[in-house]
Amino acid sequence: MKLFKQIEILLLTALLFVSFNGSIYFLALRRCTSNFGAGTQPKMIEVEKYLPFDENSQIVKREASLKLTDDLPVLDGATALLPVYSAIVNAVYPESSCSFENESFSPESKMQYRNTVGAYRAIVDGGADIVFCAAPSKAQLEYAEEKGVSLKLIPIGYEAFVFLVNEKNPLNDLTQEQIRGLFSGKYTNWAQVGGASRPVNALSRKEGSGSQTRMEKFMNGERIRKNPLSIVGGAIGFSFRYYVEGIVGNGGVKMLAVDGVAPTRENIQSKSYPLTNNFYAVVREDSFEGNVKLLVEWILSEEGQQMISESGYVGL
Repeated sequence: MKLFKQIEILLLTALLFVSFNGSIYFLALRRCTSNFGAGTQPKMIEVEKYLPFDENSQIVKREASLKLTDDLPVLDGATALLPVYSAIVNAVYPESSCSFENESFSPESKMQYRNTVGAYRAIVDGGADIVFCAAPSKAQLEYAEEKGVSLKLIPIGYEAFVFLVNEKNPLNDLTQEQIRGLFSGKYTNWAQVGGASRPVNALSRKEGSGSQTRMEKFMNGERIRKNPLSIVGGAIGFSFRYYVEGIVGNGGVKMLAVDGVAPTRENIQSKSYPLTNNFYAVVREDSFEGNVKLLVEWILSEEGQQMISESGYVGL
């Protein structure tokens, strides 16, 4: 009887531990993680909200002086830039060029959505003609070189790389050195940077995603290390400003000021926010001609830049 009682207590303890960790995950951490598997992409961003040629779409709808009718470049790109290239398709392409069914774009559609990882592979393999992304990772550049492809990165706008914490976290501002310390394991408790006494849960993203590549550059050679107590800690994650503000609508998190400067559009425009970055139209050097070149030139025109700004980003 005593043995059964001990087993019962152990099982109850294990159940309580699992329930506690599960509640922490679902209430606090899940919103800061992401899965870039093909089946989860539409659910992550609700692609249906950003489709071209849809009266209910949330994209900017403007008439363009440029109209392409044939030899249409295939466009693809990052999750965070979907509203931009969808608005471009809506303005410049014929409606028949885009087909979205069963939560995915058809193979013949001139607009695709494979996120950063898939888009960089598609531009190299010939499945896309222009991809809209942050700068590529070292592995993505090596893949292009391995395939004998030279990529041309054309800046078309500015965006802020941002750090996110729960909206109830009392901290609103950290230095770059403090942030690196939180991710490298130098600081394992929020109290070490002026916050509440709680373990740090530093989150990371999928290898090759635009934000993960930018994070690796930000870490400047330092490794991201997980705190063993992170599951019961306060999370810190990273992304790009418009993805947080415009696409997921903040979702219970807040963006930190860095070195005393908040990631507002005004501070991005003036480049006073220290982690301001370009985003790019990426093409193959050997294919930068015809309608590919014509479309990129239009994006860089006053009309194209206005569309980028109206979409919530910062034009050049």
